[in-house]
Amino acid sequence: MAKSTIEWTESTWNPVTGCTKISPGCKYCYAERMAKRLRAMGQRNYRNGFQLTLHPHMLDRPLRWRKPQTIFVNSMSDLFHAEVPVEYIQRVFDIMSRAHRHRFQILTKRSARLAEVSPSLPWPENVWMGVSVESAAYKFRSDDLRKSEAQTKFLSLEPLLGPLPNLDLHEIDWVIVGGESGPGARGIRADWVTDIRDQCLRANVSFFFKQWGGVNKKTTGRALEGRTWNELPRTRLLPVITS
Repeated sequence: MAKSTIEWTESTWNPVTGCTKISPGCKYCYAERMAKRLRAMGQRNYRNGFQLTLHPHMLDRPLRWRKPQTIFVNSMSDLFHAEVPVEYIQRVFDIMSRAHRHRFQILTKRSARLAEVSPSLPWPENVWMGVSVESAAYKFRSDDLRKSEAQTKFLSLEPLLGPLPNLDLHEIDWVIVGGESGPGARGIRADWVTDIRDQCLRANVSFFFKQWGGVNKKTTGRALEGRTWNELPRTRLLPVITS
């Protein structure tokens, strides 16, 4: 387990590391930069750098963590990458089902594979499934998400690279919005963010504004029109299980 600085989660768990770029949102991938740094530091799990690598020895880690927490699955990869075997995805889901004290958040850009594999997976209540939608060209990912059997579904509109008017928020429980950060960060406009927030308010969908981003995200902060938006899925929050 690694404690996370990501605003919408608590910890990360990476039974897979490494990925390949598939859309504009991947251009300045933070995970790729971090993987190179960790490899240089001699971290065993990053001996292959950002090449996709399975780590079976990491699978049972959540079963050992007694304190209930919210866990981002594969912050350094994409569980639905074409090179991850279905059988391995099933093993990850089996662990999440057994580790019922925790909440797990999965995020993918491979929405077509998610829809394809979904019927072969168990979907316990403690698994939240999300897709990334960085611009209008990728709205179709939310349609694929709706085809899944996930009980809690969310959109990560990060890095937000353009306006997203007329989002279909049917069956969506949560929307995260964030600007790109780090070297080469592309800009975000306030009207893009406020429009998405207003769509969420009208649809009664929880809204979380992660950051304005930029080269130094600490200087731009997270405030949107004078307040911080930290909403979580309203209707499907799980009780904390301590046994």
